[in-house]
Amino acid sequence: MPRLYVTLIHYPVVNKQGECIASAVTNLDLHDIARTMKTYGGLGFYVATPLTDQKALVERIVSHWTSGVGGEHHPKRKQALELVRVADSLEAVCEDIGRREGVAPKTVVTSAKQREGSLRFTELRAMLEEETPVLLVFGTAWGLAEDIMIKADYSLAPIVTQTGYNHLPVRCAAAIVMDRLLGSGRD
Repeated sequence: MPRLYVTLIHYPVVNKQGECIASAVTNLDLHDIARTMKTYGGLGFYVATPLTDQKALVERIVSHWTSGVGGEHHPKRKQALELVRVADSLEAVCEDIGRREGVAPKTVVTSAKQREGSLRFTELRAMLEEETPVLLVFGTAWGLAEDIMIKADYSLAPIVTQTGYNHLPVRCAAAIVMDRLLGSGRD
C-alpha cells in the first residue's frame, strides 16, 4: 500500500490579489478530504495552520466525530476523521511524518497553474510504489504561497479540463487527485 499523506495548508497561502494570508478552516474540507483519504487508503490528513483559534476549531470538529456523539451515530465518518491531525506548518507536518515513518516524506505541491517540470500523474503513481512516504500538499484560498512551492521536492501537474475554467474547490481537487493516483479506473 502506498505511504501517502495529505496536508491542507492554510498559511502561507495567497488571496486573489496575490497577497500572503492565513485562510480559515472549513468544516466541509475536513470531512470530505478525510473521507477521501480513508476511501483511498491514505495514512494521514494534516491540517496546517498557525492560528490558535483555527486549530481549536479543527480539534473541536474532529473530537465531535471521533469521541463524541457524532462518532457513535456515524462510525464510518469517525474512521475517516481519525486520520486528521493538526500542525502549525508544513515543516511540522514533515517532522511528524518523519517520526512516524523513520524517513522524511517527499513533498509534492499541487496547483491549478502549470509549473515547469511538474510531475505527470503517471510519474507520481510510480513514486508511490517506492518505500519513501509521499506528502501531497494542497493549498486553500487562491493557492499555496510561492515560498511553499519552491521548497517542495516536486510539483504535480494541474487538473486540466476542456472548458478552460479552472477553479475547483480544494476538497474536489483532492478527490480527483486521489482517484487519479490510487483509483482502480486510473488507466
